[in-house]
Amino acid sequence: MSYSIGSSAAKIALVSIFVAIVVLGLKSLAAWQSGSVALLSDAIESIVNVVTAIVALAAIRYAAIPADDDHPYGHDKAEYFVALFVALLIGAAAWSIFERAYDAWQTGRAVAPPLTAYLANIAAGLINAAWCYVLIKRGRALRSTALVSDGWHLFSDVLSSAGVLIGVVLAQITGLYWFDPVLAALVAFNILWSGYALMKLSVAGLMDMAPRKETQDAIANAILEAGAGALQAHDIRARSTARTTFIEFHLVVAGDMSVTRSHEVCDRIEAALKRDIPGASITIHVEPEEKAHAHGAIRL
Repeated sequence: MSYSIGSSAAKIALVSIFVAIVVLGLKSLAAWQSGSVALLSDAIESIVNVVTAIVALAAIRYAAIPADDDHPYGHDKAEYFVALFVALLIGAAAWSIFERAYDAWQTGRAVAPPLTAYLANIAAGLINAAWCYVLIKRGRALRSTALVSDGWHLFSDVLSSAGVLIGVVLAQITGLYWFDPVLAALVAFNILWSGYALMKLSVAGLMDMAPRKETQDAIANAILEAGAGALQAHDIRARSTARTTFIEFHLVVAGDMSVTRSHEVCDRIEAALKRDIPGASITIHVEPEEKAHAHGAIRL
């Protein structure tokens, strides 16, 4: 793995910490001025965002360390632990919000936020919306699970903030103050769903699930395109970490083909795979024609 990629992702993660702290400050101001449990729940979620950004930076830096004797396949999977950790934090934050929502429902207190509270919450939402777009776009470009996870979590935060703001306005206009705790509970459900998505992403990466179908199709097409001279490829397997796609398969060649010639075919296939699959790490096992498979193989 290249340090330049890790460095770029780390710089973005560092900015994320600053953005998260600014947003937390704005949402805390809104919650303090308003006394709204819904706005307080929004601020609690921002605490998770700050912790997530800090952990993401640490994981990205660790994941950028090249492969060594103890970790011959690299350190990419460190980023999946970020998704798992964030999912657990989200669960804790959701429980805290549910408790406050229940308390507010029981007391039924009135909520009348001043204009500054609304403005602070709107500003925080706009900052988060802009930054989650940057995180998802750049995270995908850099193949950083930590950045993409952070971006989608922020997106759920933006939706929560918008819903909270609408609910608080409705509570103030209509006098139906139960809007406030109900919206707080909905925020908790929303971030729990976000936590489930992150947990699913983390488990998929740690369990070495196969890459997406588009990636599998690209692997097959690259082998088919560059495999002239070989007879077939079979037992194709692939798994993806944050930035590396590990590909392995058996390549069947004529029994009388020289080692040099078969090596040239392998080099050509590897070049095609690396061109089409960013971060590909390839292992090819060359076999004689009597090892050919009758089914489930790519004929070249």
